[in-house]
Amino acid sequence: MAALIRLSELAVGTSATVREFRLTGNTGVRLREMGMLVGSPLTLVRTAPLGDPLEIKLRGYHLTLRKTEAEHILVEPKSD
Repeated sequence: MAALIRLSELAVGTSATVREFRLTGNTGVRLREMGMLVGSPLTLVRTAPLGDPLEIKLRGYHLTLRKTEAEHILVEPKSD
C-alpha cells in the first residue's frame, strides 16, 4: 500500500482512492451524501490559480472543494 497523503497535496491529473475521511458535522455529512466515501476513486482535475478551491472528478461528476476541506481527506495515489 502506498503512503497516504492529503487530498489537498495531490498533483493535478492524479487519480487516487479515498482511504480516510476525517470531516465531521454538516460538511462531512453533505460530502458523504455526494459520494465521498472510503474506497471511492477520484481524480484531481484542477485547482484555482491561487490553489483554492480544488476540482475533483468523483463518481462521474465534478465536485469543487475548499482546500481546508480537502486537508481532512486522506487518499492513496494510484500507482502506475
